[in-house]
Amino acid sequence: MGIKSDDEKQTYTVDEAIVTMGFGKFQFCVLAYAGMGWISEAMEMMLLSFVGPAVQSLWHLSPNQESLITSVVFAGMLVGAYSWGIVSDNFGRRKGFLITAIVTSAAGLLSAFAPNYYLLLFFRCLVGLGLGGGPVLASWFLEFIPAPNRGFWMVIFQTFWTVGTILEAGIAWLVMPRLGWRWLLGLSAFPSSLLLLLYSVTPESPRYLCLKGRTAEARHVLEKIAKINGTKLPSGNLVSDWEHELQNKSLLSSSSNEDDTTPKEMARDEDSISEAKEMKSEDSTSTLANSNMGGITALLILLSPELIKSTLLLWLVFFGNAFSYYGLVLLTTELNNGQNKCVSNELQSGKSRDINYGDVFITSFAEFPGLLLAAAMVDRLGRKLSMSSMFFCCCIFLVPLLFQQPKGLTTGLLFGARICITVTFTVVYVYAPEVSHRS
Repeated sequence: MGIKSDDEKQTYTVDEAIVTMGFGKFQFCVLAYAGMGWISEAMEMMLLSFVGPAVQSLWHLSPNQESLITSVVFAGMLVGAYSWGIVSDNFGRRKGFLITAIVTSAAGLLSAFAPNYYLLLFFRCLVGLGLGGGPVLASWFLEFIPAPNRGFWMVIFQTFWTVGTILEAGIAWLVMPRLGWRWLLGLSAFPSSLLLLLYSVTPESPRYLCLKGRTAEARHVLEKIAKINGTKLPSGNLVSDWEHELQNKSLLSSSSNEDDTTPKEMARDEDSISEAKEMKSEDSTSTLANSNMGGITALLILLSPELIKSTLLLWLVFFGNAFSYYGLVLLTTELNNGQNKCVSNELQSGKSRDINYGDVFITSFAEFPGLLLAAAMVDRLGRKLSMSSMFFCCCIFLVPLLFQQPKGLTTGLLFGARICITVTFTVVYVYAPEVSHRS
C-alpha cells in the first residue's frame, strides 16, 4: 500500500476555512458593502410613506390610486423575491445583486422624472422587482461569516436597515417641504448607485463556487481573505461538503477494518471508494443540472409532505411580520398628518395632507431599541417565545389607535409598536434558517 502525502490526507471545507480565518478586515468590508445595499432597500421602502400623499395632492388622485403606488412596489417584490434567488443560484451571487442594483437604481432615478401617474406606477413596480433581490445580498454576506458568529452578525446587519429608515425620514424632513417628492426619489436611489461603483472589487461567494465545482476559484478567494485578515488557510486541499463527508465515511470504514483486512481486500475497498466518488460526482452534476431548470423544482420540494408544515408555518410568520411592519411604516404618516380621524374618501381626497415629518423621524428611531431587545431576548427566551410575546405586545400598542388619540400619545403608541415588530422581524431571520436546517 502506497503512503499518502499530508496534502492528500488533509482536507477542509469552505466553512472550516472561514472559521479558521475568523472575522477580520475582509468581513468588515463585506459588511459595509452589503450594509449599503440594505440601507438602500430600507430607504426605498420608507419613502413609500411620503411619496403617496405628495403625489395625491399634485395629481388629484383618489385614495385607491394613491394606495396603488405602494401596492405595485410589493407586487414587484413578490416576483423579484422568487426570481433573483434562482438567478443567484444559477449564475452567482455577484451577478444576482449586480442586476438587482442596476434595476433598483435605474428605476428609482427614472421614478423622479415620471411625467404622469401611470409611468410612476411602472417605474415603482420595477423598483419593487429590484428590491426583491435584497436577500441575495444578505446571503452573500452571511456566506463569508464564520458559522458560530452568524446569529450575532445577522443582528448587526439588521442595524443597517434601521439606519436606512432613519436616514430616509431625515432626508424627507429636509427635502420634501423645500424641493418636493421628485428630489426625494432621486436622492433615495443614490445608495444603490454606490453598489455599482464598488462592484468590481467584490468577490464571488466561495461556497457558491464550490457548489458549482469551481474549487480552484474558491480557493483563490479564500487565499485573498486570509491575506487581508492576516491569517492562513488550513493545510490540505479544499473540498466541497459532500466530498468531505464521503472522505470521513471512508476513513471510518477503513480504520474499523484495517486490522483484519488483507491487501487484496484493501485494494478492492479502494476501488469501491473510487467508484463511489465517481457515482457521487455524477449525482452532484445531475443535481446541479436539475437546479438550473428553474425554481419550480425547489418550490415542489418546499411543498413536499416532509416540509410542507414547516414551509407553511414560516410563510405565515413572515407574512405576519411583513404585514405588520410595513403597515406600521405606512400608518405612521397617516396618523401624523393632522387628520388622524377617519373621514369619507371624498372628503379625504379633497384635502391636502401635511405630514408631520418630525414625528415620523422620531418613530423611526424605535428600531434601535428593538434590535437591542431582540439581541437580549433571542437566546434567553428562545425564538418562538420572543416572537409570540412581542407580537402580543405590538397588538397592545395598536389597539388604542382604533380611536382618536392626542398627538403625543399617538406617536408614543406607534413608537412602542415599532419596537415590538422590529424584535419579531429580527428574530424570524434567525429562526427561519434554523428551522430549515432541522427540516
